[in-house]
Amino acid sequence: MESSCLFKIVTLTHDLPSDWNALAASNIFLSKEYLAVLEQSKPINMTCFFISFYKNNKLIGIALAQFLDLNKLESFGERDKCVKTAVRNFIFKNFCSHVLFIGNNMLTGQNAFSFSDEMEIKKGIELLHEAEMEIKQILKKKGVKVHLTTYKDFDKTEIEHFPKKEFASFYQFSTQPNMVFTVSEKWLSFDEYIASLSKKYRDQYKRCRKKAEGIEKRKMNLDEIIAQEETIYALYHHVAKNATFNTFFLAKNHFSVMKSELQDKFLFYGYFEDEKLIGFNTLIKNGDQMDTYFLGYDETIQRERMLYLNMLYDMIAYSINKGFAAIIFARTALEIKSSVGAKPEEMVGYIQHSTGLINRKMEQLFCYLEPETEWKERNPFK
Repeated sequence: MESSCLFKIVTLTHDLPSDWNALAASNIFLSKEYLAVLEQSKPINMTCFFISFYKNNKLIGIALAQFLDLNKLESFGERDKCVKTAVRNFIFKNFCSHVLFIGNNMLTGQNAFSFSDEMEIKKGIELLHEAEMEIKQILKKKGVKVHLTTYKDFDKTEIEHFPKKEFASFYQFSTQPNMVFTVSEKWLSFDEYIASLSKKYRDQYKRCRKKAEGIEKRKMNLDEIIAQEETIYALYHHVAKNATFNTFFLAKNHFSVMKSELQDKFLFYGYFEDEKLIGFNTLIKNGDQMDTYFLGYDETIQRERMLYLNMLYDMIAYSINKGFAAIIFARTALEIKSSVGAKPEEMVGYIQHSTGLINRKMEQLFCYLEPETEWKERNPFK
């Protein structure tokens, strides 16, 4: 590494360089505004580290790391009650509870770093690896030992830039895919998307919309989000708690802070029945793509009224009508997202355990750390 390259690690957005956002222009999830959201409303078991890279005192790279203490978690996920889940929980509690993520554990995709043209990606990742070691030292001085280190959510082309020497002791893994919905240039409106579906999936759309008759969808502003904060959190928490696996739970004020910081780039839609909030979804405008964010609903109503599927169609309608090129649907609920036209994109990462003996068994361990989901890909188009 050139001697003129160095990095600085801070935990407060106030300490970020003034030109930080120049390198976050292509990704809102590395912007000062979004990092301010994390600072004000991150999960209680998370510590964020913001890294800036310099060459001859000029900012040439930015990155995000997150440390999670899973011992502070109320639940790892309550949906699956089986021996494998019990084993996984035991492993996490005793050997893997301190996890350092290089990237953003709350999102899917490459939200770890951004480098200027003056920084070759491979060299940038080498420097990022040095920053990772420095973060471990910072935590060690506080009496915290990192068990697991993971670089997450890179596509196959990005992973090729990782230097072999630095990552020789890491296990390369593939996680559940990122579900990406590409908006066809042929669709100038949502109606044209519906027309492109095969009869089976047009019928699914009609049935879904009929089930939701009487439910009012409403875009909510900051004051409305704050007024409904308790209900919103209860709806979110219900969905999150019933996931197969959790490493965090959002803070109660997370959505109001998101709206306050990101303003019109953050969309919050409430679903109401007889003026009662029964569900919500959120979207984030990220350049020419739309990122789906967290949602919540009352499970009894969702099943009866096909609320989740209606939300997916609403997200697609908004994105097509507003001219977005793609929707990042992320992972989870892979099959239902596939049924509306999202396609899987493989995500690759690196993981390492601090104990050599455990690290050598990482391949066997990984099936407990990342539960596999069986699903069938659908093609809804003619």
